[in-house]
Amino acid sequence: MIPFNNRFHGHSSLNYVYRNGRAIHSHWFIIKLIKNPHRKNSRFAVVISKKVLKSAVKRNRVRRQIYEYVQNLMPKLNNVYDVTIIVSSGELFTASHDDIYIQLNQVFSQFNVLKKDQEL
Repeated sequence: MIPFNNRFHGHSSLNYVYRNGRAIHSHWFIIKLIKNPHRKNSRFAVVISKKVLKSAVKRNRVRRQIYEYVQNLMPKLNNVYDVTIIVSSGELFTASHDDIYIQLNQVFSQFNVLKKDQEL
């Protein structure tokens, strides 16, 4: 789990990211991201609808895997961002851990938000 100050609190800040953030779609994810110079720490949220995965156990497992990736990503960001990762496919539950990391790496490299000397 990521620290408290790196998580979103309340729906209004999430709605701001939904409305104003840049979005990149991949096979399993929609990632919305916006720069936030008013904060000291980046914030992350993982959203998985019940329509995508019915079982709460499956949703939580996928959420934990993504948060593990995010924990490794945080020190490598070149600025402070608000990031929402929306899971759009139930196939993610059966995907391997490495496949999820590869897919997330590709999406975050498209945003150009990582420090130049850092690799994931």
